[in-house]
Amino acid sequence: MSDAQPPRQTIRTLQVRKRIALIAHDGKKSEMLEWATRWKDTLSQHTLLGTGTTAERLKTALGLSVEGLMSGPLGGDQQIGARIAEQRLDILIFFWDPFSPQPHDPDVKALLRLAALWNVPVACNAATADFLLSSPYLNESYDLSIPDANAWAQARTL
Repeated sequence: MSDAQPPRQTIRTLQVRKRIALIAHDGKKSEMLEWATRWKDTLSQHTLLGTGTTAERLKTALGLSVEGLMSGPLGGDQQIGARIAEQRLDILIFFWDPFSPQPHDPDVKALLRLAALWNVPVACNAATADFLLSSPYLNESYDLSIPDANAWAQARTL
């Protein structure tokens, strides 16, 4: 095996309409709903998905179109992680609760690791989410550098 990690040699272009995942632990769902209410017009211009109850609450309260995945502890975090690995997610907004132990902490850690690996912008609180959604890059295409997974896999098999 040559490199411990894949080099960032490939460019991925995020389209104007971003695919945004919205996740909130139980203790943060109200905060997520308040935040999303402030950003409803902006969020409505993008493709949204979320885990379990968070997606359902956003759909019901705000009338937004949100693709609902499984609840986080039942595999929803892993579904989001798969979208990241498949390059089918552009932004992750995950209001996680630092005061409550989560039964699926390993899944949460894996999700955040994938976001870091694939250079996906992540917000873990309302302030950072505000910065992401107010960025001029949100409504234009954007090139970002990602690992060249194919080159890495080939190098590992040599």
